[in-house]
Order: sequence, then structure tokens, then C-alpha cells
Amino acid sequence: MRHLPVRMARWSARHAGRAIAGWFAFVVLCLVAGIALGTNEATTKDFWVGEAGRAEATATEGGLERSPTERIMIRARSGKLDLAAAGAAARDVTERMRDLPEVESVAAPVRSKDRKVLLVSVVLNGPELEGKKNVVPLLEQTAAVAADHPDLVVEETGSPAISKGVNDQRDEDLALSERISLPVTLITLLIVFGSVIMAGVPLLLALSSIAAAIGLSMVASHVMPDAGVGTNLILLIGLAVGVDYTLFYLKREREERARAGGRLSPEALVELAAATAGRAIVISGLAVIVSTATLYLATDVIFSSLATGTILVVAVAVASSLTVLPALLVVIGRRADRLAPRRAARRAARGKPARAGKPETGRVFGALLRPARTRPALTLCLSVLVMLGLTVPALGLKLIDPGKDTFSRDIPAMRVYDRLTGSFPELFVTHEVVTRATPEQAAQVRRALKDLGRRAQADPLFAQAPKEAESTKDAQDAQDAQDAQDAQDAQDAQEAKGAKGQESPMTPKAAALSEPTVRTSADGRISVLELSVPHPAPSAEAIESLTRLRQDHIPATVGRLAGVETAVSGDVARGRDYVSHESDKLPLVLGFLLLMTFLMTAWAFRSVVLGAIGVVLNLLSAGASLGLLVLVFQGTWAEGLLAFDSLGAIASRVPLFLVVILFGLSMDYQVFVVSRIQEARQNGLSAREAVLEGINRSAKVVTSAAIVMVTVFGAFVALHLTEMKQMGFCLAVAVLLDAVVIRLMVLPSVLLLLGERAWWPARRPGRSGRASEPVAGPLTERRLTR
Repeated sequence: MRHLPVRMARWSARHAGRAIAGWFAFVVLCLVAGIALGTNEATTKDFWVGEAGRAEATATEGGLERSPTERIMIRARSGKLDLAAAGAAARDVTERMRDLPEVESVAAPVRSKDRKVLLVSVVLNGPELEGKKNVVPLLEQTAAVAADHPDLVVEETGSPAISKGVNDQRDEDLALSERISLPVTLITLLIVFGSVIMAGVPLLLALSSIAAAIGLSMVASHVMPDAGVGTNLILLIGLAVGVDYTLFYLKREREERARAGGRLSPEALVELAAATAGRAIVISGLAVIVSTATLYLATDVIFSSLATGTILVVAVAVASSLTVLPALLVVIGRRADRLAPRRAARRAARGKPARAGKPETGRVFGALLRPARTRPALTLCLSVLVMLGLTVPALGLKLIDPGKDTFSRDIPAMRVYDRLTGSFPELFVTHEVVTRATPEQAAQVRRALKDLGRRAQADPLFAQAPKEAESTKDAQDAQDAQDAQDAQDAQDAQEAKGAKGQESPMTPKAAALSEPTVRTSADGRISVLELSVPHPAPSAEAIESLTRLRQDHIPATVGRLAGVETAVSGDVARGRDYVSHESDKLPLVLGFLLLMTFLMTAWAFRSVVLGAIGVVLNLLSAGASLGLLVLVFQGTWAEGLLAFDSLGAIASRVPLFLVVILFGLSMDYQVFVVSRIQEARQNGLSAREAVLEGINRSAKVVTSAAIVMVTVFGAFVALHLTEMKQMGFCLAVAVLLDAVVIRLMVLPSVLLLLGERAWWPARRPGRSGRASEPVAGPLTERRLTR
């Protein structure tokens, strides 16, 4: 691996045309292969986790799995609902929906308790996750009914419509983030290079790497299913690391060009850059890949999809930096050499002096480095205290699995959902109690589930419980009120029948949407009881209802039956079990992550001390960014500033994913900065001089790379989805802290204080024994010019 970047650069430089054509042929091949094979999307069973997953697997075995369901609401535009007109609209909806091949069944219409809304429920064919693909014809028919009944409001919502709305919004958000990040990235590169051509090269390679990685991810999905988030991450990480790797390589080539003063050919300059920056890119890419691979240990389809996307785009970005980039630099270098005499002549004719090389660090970087250079101990203490102070809020981290209740209300289906749950609060959440028993126990299980349903109805946390029914008299009053309501519904039904000369579309009994129902498989082995809860899934009441169901109601009823397996699923159970699953996997993933970070750094620089320093610095960076994440998103003070509605917690996938990605990205800067220090040390400088030289030479390029990453990640703060906002914010903050505080203050202070001890057990340059790594220098230059 040591000489591989040089050999690849040498071949690409000598065969520039082939290398460029071969790269773009590779990108096209990846895309064609991906499109030809298509994406193998994750199915419902791939998301099964914990007890909820076992419950859903059991229900599916008995043919009782949850089906995608849409709700069509019919209400008056103003005033009292016209029952006859609403009934006609309901019949229109029913007839249209039944004719669709995507529809399995249409339920009889029901009316809300406030008598203002008529509801038609439509069950779609296929598994739950297929609903978002099949819902478009239903939405079209609902829009047609609304157009035919202009005096009424006819609108549709449901998990399929909401999922489609979320996907559409995510696509729009990603397009917005690209419109923000691409121009800023281009401007940053123009400032760094002062050339449109040189600024365009990183963007070109990053975008081509993203295209190739997307194609490869489609192929990889046939081995590991895609959870629908891989492409988003490829765009996010691909633009960041693709530009960064190219930027580091370009900057090194320009340094060698300035130092050579026209004495070296473009091929020789590329080879020199490959000997230093190329090797650092390979090590950095491997570090990101190894760190990200620890996500597979979480045994979660979403994390596996995220890991696959990240690994692919980083690997392709590294490959582009080692193959097509040297070829492009040779082509650009030859053109620059041809134009150089002309430019020099024009400048001489105008009386302008030749351009002097720009200093490695400007005033800003010099000011940032001065504390570490002059007072390393004080700078280290203060910087670490600041980072630890930023970490403190992370101790109060709360996790939540965000469900549909947390999605943006800019999605039309979500606004309808709010109106739906306002009129039918029992549709907020449904717990599903699933049992498995022998066929001989079917009757006994059914009685126990009915008993469980009655106990739930008597529990104030569940939908059927009258809140005031705390005594026999109160219960009787509630029953009398319900009887009066039923009588009124019957009278209204008769009026509607007389008005239209046909049956009313509803019956009094149909209004009991939340009445517990028991479904049993054909063989009598598996049964499902559905219990409604009139609270949103993330609420404390909904979570408490699940706890009470699992710990109190089930053990007192069906849990007493010998040989009967019982598990609970539903929206709340899924979320709680998912958070628990991630919490259980966190120590394993974090342990391997720390170990891999230590081993990669120690191997790259042959130093155990540097390996330990890398782990500690990455922990500081990740901890501070998570602390800021909690401070901003777990409270409500920043809602108006960043345009989000606080969940009171952090999305459960965010911390684990961010820690893994941040460790990988932090290794980027660690490798590039320490590589320059190691190079200076091997060129004969003392430990102190090497640290200052390496930091000075890498500060500007590292900060420029950080600006690109912060821009890319920061653009995600403008997205609607709170989970994506949290990811973008935390990544942007972490990169900024890592590039400024860690790499310009903490790292140089530590290395200055440790001196040669930082490189233990590697031997000092110049002593007996093989040098740890050859470094480009005057001897190498003479060899390359022969």
C-alpha cells in the first residue's frame, strides 16, 4: 500500500487520455449496471426489531399483518354537515375506490362524535411499506370526488399518503441543499485556487464519484437491502469527502510546482504529490471506511444501508483521487506550461513583477496558532475545558424514535392527519397484542383477549375509557349519554333515507371505531387484539399505555395461559423497542469504533501514543457536537431560529450514526495534519519545529476543506425533516470544532508538550534502522527529472 498511490499516479500521468476516458467509462458502467438491476428495497420484515418485531412476524405468519390504510374525510366547508350530501360523497368515494386494483377493501362510513365529519377507511393491497407506491391512484380519485362535490371538503390522509409526502418533501429538500452547497463550495474553491479550472476539478470529481456510488449502491442493495436513506447519505458524504480529497491533492501538487520553479515536468509533480498527499488520502479513506463499517454491528437495516452508502462513496472518491485526478492535473499542467511564457511576457510588458508565492498561513491562521505555539500547556487546558463544557448537555440526552406525528406540517397529508385525529382521537395510536397458541386453545385465548380488551377500556389511558367514569353513577351517566347519541344517529339516518330514498351510508354502531377487535388466523393458532390510544405516539401517555399493557394488563389476562406466546406491536411499541435495540448495541459499536480508530492511527504513523491521542481528540469532538445538538434541539429556544418543532428529545438514530461518521471524518484531518508533521520530522526538523511546520503547511487547506464540509452539512439544517436537521447541524458543528479547536489548538499543544515522546515507539529519523516512510524531497525531485 505504501507505494501504490505513486505507481497509480505514474501510470495515470503517462496515460492521461486513457485514465480520463477509463474513469468516466467506469462511472457510466456503474450507473448502467445499477439502473439495469434496479434497487432492492427493504421490506417490512427487514425493519422488525425486538418484541414488536416478533409480534409482527407472528402476525404475518397467520396472515394478520398490518395493512396500509387510507382515511378519506368528508366535512362541510362551513356550518353543519349536510348528511345527505355527505352520504352521496361517501358513496362516490366508495365506488371509485372499490374499482381500483390497488384497493383491497373499503369500510362502511362512520361519523365523528361531534357529528361534523364522515370518514371512509380504505385498505390497500400488499404489505405496509408498499402503500406509499400504490397510494397515488387513491389520491387522484379523492381529488376527483372533491371536485364533484364542491360544497364539501373531501381530503385524504393515512400512512401511505404521509410516507409519499415525506419522500416528495425530502427530494425537494435535497435539491435545495444542492442549490445552497454547490455555489458556496465553488466560491470557496475559487478563493483557495484563484482559478475556475482548478476550482471545477474537485466539483467534477465529487459529482462523478457520487454518480458512480449511486449506481454501485443499487447493485449492492441486492446483497444488503436499501432502506431508502442510502442515496441521501451518498450525496451528503460524497460531496464533502470528494471535494476534500481532491483539494488536499491539488494543494500539494501546487506546492510542489511552486517549489520546483518550472524545473519539473507535470508528470513529476503529480508523482511527488502522490507520494505524500496520495498516501494520506488512502489512509484517510480507509479510516472512514473502517469506522463506518462498525455500523453493521448494530444489526439494523437503516444503519446497514447508511454504512453501505458511505463506504461506497468514500471508496470511489479515493479511487478518483488516485486515478483520474493525476491525469487531469497532467493535462492542466501541460496547458499551464505552454501558456506560462506568454503570461510572463505579458506581465513583463506591463512592468509587473512575477507573482510571489503566497504564505502558507495568513494573519487569521497565525493568530489561531499563536496560543499553542507560545503557551501550549495553558492553551491545552483551556481548549479541553471548553470542549468538555460543550459536552455537558449531552449527559441529558433523551432519545425518541420519531413517528409520523413529528413530520412537517408543510406536508398536506399531515395537516389532514391533524384534523383526522382531532375528530377521531382513537386513530392516534393502536397497540396490537399478538398471541400464538395451539388450535385447541383458540377459544380460551379469545376469551382472555376479550378480557384484556375490557380491562383496557377501563383504563383512562385507552380510547374507550370515559374520563369521568370513576364511579358506578358516572359510568351509568356515560352509558346514558352514549344511548342518547345512538338514538340521535338513528334519527339522522332515517332522515337521510327519506331524503334520498335509499339506505344511509352509516349505522349508529359504525361510530365505534375504537372498539377492541380480535382477529384469528384460519388455523386458530394466531390471534391479534387491537387497542386504541387517544394520544400521539411520542407522548408520555402513549408510552405509559404501552408499559401498562405489557407489565399489568397482559400478565393479568392472556399472560396467565400456559404455552401461549404473547407480544405487543404497534406504532409506540416499534419506536420504544427500536430505541432499546440501539441502546443495547451502542456499547458494542462504540467499543469497536474506539479500537479501530486507535489501531488505524497507530498503524498509519507507527505510534501508539498518536493512536491514543487520536481516540481522545475524536471523543472530545464528538462529545462537544452532541452536547450542542442536545442544547439546541432538545429544548425549544432555537425553534424559531432554525425553523423546527422540538421533539423534546433527539432522534434515536442520530447519535450513533453521528459518532461513527464524526470519528471517520475527524480521522481525515488527523491524518492530513499529522502526515505533514511526520514529513517535516523525517526531513530532519526537531519535534517542535516539525509540529509548527506541519501545522503551518496544513492549516489553510484543512480549514478550506472544513468550510466545504460545513457548507454541505449546514445546508441540511434548512431541510424540513427534524432528523435531517439534527444530523446536518451536528456534523457541521463537529467539523468546525475539529478543524479550528482540535487541529489548531489542542493537537499542536499536545504534540509540542510531548515532543519526541509523541512518536513512541517509532525511532527518531537519522538513527539506525529503516525510516518509517520515504518522503518527497530534493533527491526524489532529481530522480523524477531524469
